[in-house]
Amino acid sequence: MEILKISAVSYLNTLPFVFGLERSGLLKNSVLELDVPSVCAEKLESGAVDLALVPAGALPDFPEYHLISPFCIGAVKEVKTVLLLSQKPLTEIRNIHLDFDSRTSVELVKILSYNYWNISPIWKNLNRGEAITPARYETLVAIGDKTFEIRRHFPYVYDLASEWIKFTGLPFVFALWISRTKLPEEITRPVTAALAYGVAHIPECLEYFHDKLPACDNCLGYLENNISYSLDKDKQKGLELFLNYLG
Repeated sequence: MEILKISAVSYLNTLPFVFGLERSGLLKNSVLELDVPSVCAEKLESGAVDLALVPAGALPDFPEYHLISPFCIGAVKEVKTVLLLSQKPLTEIRNIHLDFDSRTSVELVKILSYNYWNISPIWKNLNRGEAITPARYETLVAIGDKTFEIRRHFPYVYDLASEWIKFTGLPFVFALWISRTKLPEEITRPVTAALAYGVAHIPECLEYFHDKLPACDNCLGYLENNISYSLDKDKQKGLELFLNYLG
């Protein structure tokens, strides 16, 4: 493999990974593409990239996949950027619009609706690239950096990570690093080291990317307190349960 092609998520919560990859020197012989989560999965599935940060909800699409490193985008409490936003309380919700950007959040909100909240809304899919303007939607699932601003327009905000944890008692894994084929250790080892470096140097990461940060009130607090990067045993249990619900 002459040039390693990598797809990572283009959100604030992935910047520590990007920072580590850039600081490691790996990108001198690699191509790093930043995409919304659903596109990360599409690129890996098509073979356009060699490894990617893939949404957990897309894992069943892969006949075979291999874990690259013990790092993920996870949550052990509220995650703040994966939300069900509504003008009505849960019991009055009839329709939910679904963000195209992540299949994981779509699957998660359906699991919670049927198994925890006991509601059966009509699902309405947003199109790829469709702009989310709060005034157009009474209730929607939204993810990523845009939620820092649009959540202010809804009186009812349900954090999907918090709701999953209340429902199951387990953390949630939103995305993890995988490849379609098993990669040699001379690739996975430095990638893992680079990711570890980025996670261990979040304040430096934010200073490095200071001109690329979204309108977040406290980026450092968000990355250090709301995103959990270690794919530990509890998160693996949570991931296994989530995949079981997907069938």
